[in-house]
Amino acid sequence: MLTRILSGIVGIALAAAVIQTGGAVFCAAAIVLMMIGWHEYAKAFAHMGQPLAYVSGMAAMLLMGGAACTAQVDLFCAAALSAILWVLSLAVFRHRSFSVPQAALSVAGIVYVGFTLAHLIFLRMPFFPWSMDTPLGKMEMGCVWLWVALIGTWASDTFAYFTGITWGRHRLCEAISPKKSIEGFVGGLVGTAATVAALGAVLSWPTLPMAALGVAIALLATVGDLVESAIKRYTGIKDSGVLIPGHGGVLDRFDSVMFVVPFVHYVSWFISLLLIN
Repeated sequence: MLTRILSGIVGIALAAAVIQTGGAVFCAAAIVLMMIGWHEYAKAFAHMGQPLAYVSGMAAMLLMGGAACTAQVDLFCAAALSAILWVLSLAVFRHRSFSVPQAALSVAGIVYVGFTLAHLIFLRMPFFPWSMDTPLGKMEMGCVWLWVALIGTWASDTFAYFTGITWGRHRLCEAISPKKSIEGFVGGLVGTAATVAALGAVLSWPTLPMAALGVAIALLATVGDLVESAIKRYTGIKDSGVLIPGHGGVLDRFDSVMFVVPFVHYVSWFISLLLIN
């Protein structure tokens, strides 16, 4: 537990520095996360005898991450589609050693890892480059929204964990994650709603919509966690990696974030559209 807490503190401090810096530093960090996430995903399926299109997947992470950094959605879509079609075509070009299921699993990984983590970049550096005054000083809107997404996700994990170990009696999804409880899930919902609503109050944003956003974040965070648990159970591994002491790999630590960040990005995008109309 001590190792988990200490590595968590170091990780949050490092994340804060990268998020606040933004720009090329943030883009590079996000692309590295994408590449490590793909490595962990491919390694999991190789463990069960299903080697994926590893090099092509790495190239896809680089292309998609680089395209996201330009903030050009068309370029990002072109990079993603090119990677997907190329990997599918490998089932033809390498049909003796690369099967259709392997191609399908590779495409699923490109979408699961690449699309979701690329939205870290889209959220941090949005199309509308606005700023706002916060208690910590002037901050770019993308930075503010990213903190809302991350703090909401961490709140969901934290409240669910402590509520679960204190009052958890009924299993939420025992076949996939035996330790998760319905009580912990409810605690995560309530705690995240309260946390995001409090963030809204600090930022002078409407409390009720922020509480609703908190509920949505908790729901998505839970689903994201269970999806990664299902992948690990299917491939027969305990953790996706050992990069973060006490936490596992990138997919173990960012499984919830991967579902939350795209949602928050599109919420912020929709609100920006309403503000300019």
